[in-house]
Amino acid sequence: MPKTKANGIELHYEEHGNPSDPAMLLIMGFGAQLTLWPDELVEALAAEGFRVIRYDNRDIGLSHKFDGVKAPGLVKMTLMSKIGLTPRVPYTLADMAADGVGLLDGLGIDRAHIVGASMGGMIAQHVAARYPERCLSFTQIFSTTGNPKLPAAKKEALQALVTRPKSEEEEALVEHGIMLARTIGSPAYPAPEDRLRERTRTSVRRSFYPQGPTRHLSAIVADGDRSAMLRDISVPTLVLHGEDDPLVPCEGGRDTANCIPDAKLTTIPGWGHDLPLELVDRLSSEIAGHARVATGRA
Repeated sequence: MPKTKANGIELHYEEHGNPSDPAMLLIMGFGAQLTLWPDELVEALAAEGFRVIRYDNRDIGLSHKFDGVKAPGLVKMTLMSKIGLTPRVPYTLADMAADGVGLLDGLGIDRAHIVGASMGGMIAQHVAARYPERCLSFTQIFSTTGNPKLPAAKKEALQALVTRPKSEEEEALVEHGIMLARTIGSPAYPAPEDRLRERTRTSVRRSFYPQGPTRHLSAIVADGDRSAMLRDISVPTLVLHGEDDPLVPCEGGRDTANCIPDAKLTTIPGWGHDLPLELVDRLSSEIAGHARVATGRA
């Protein structure tokens, strides 16, 4: 399994497509392994003429784990943030952005199209803002700015996200994963039961590490409002968001597009907080088309 040193840690990654094609780095979100990028989407992007790289973020999947490093509690972090204090956390989203750039270094890639989903979109925002010279384009998928005035997640989506599995037995973990996917998924594009169960079971067997998401969450909360940073982004930007996302409401995508100069916004009715097969062609076309326009290949 391919791994490389990046930003002082070891990251697991996968590559698809022709190595001589322009690189496209996919950054996944909160507590999610690289496998949450559907194979069909990865293959579609490779078929569009890109060297597609997806990887496990730190503290998840097969990448480096920060065992024994404690994150402050969510209540404490939230209260500190409300009074203008920045909580001390094990690592930041900026650190995770440096991981992605370090992966590009390890693979000998000077510049890449950066695509981030959910928390991965927040990490990608930092990449675009801090390392513009490494970015050919930036695509954000169902993410947000951190603006505290934006609508919050729906109660049932947030509850599903923070609810713990009944046990660490495989069947309990699979049922919990299915429950979460159904709760935050696309109302217009429900995943077939057999596919959802198979993908969830494969994910559980690949890696189960519940400590990682706790530290991921602390990085998100500590990052606060990124609006000011986003206004300085000069990388060509596309924002994709579902109009029926219960976890990160569509206003988060709209706010991102409003903050980043000349950003393009595309919203899709019936799309929630997942990557359904029915939208693979649409999403790959949007991402690839934006990348080509950004580099004058359209």
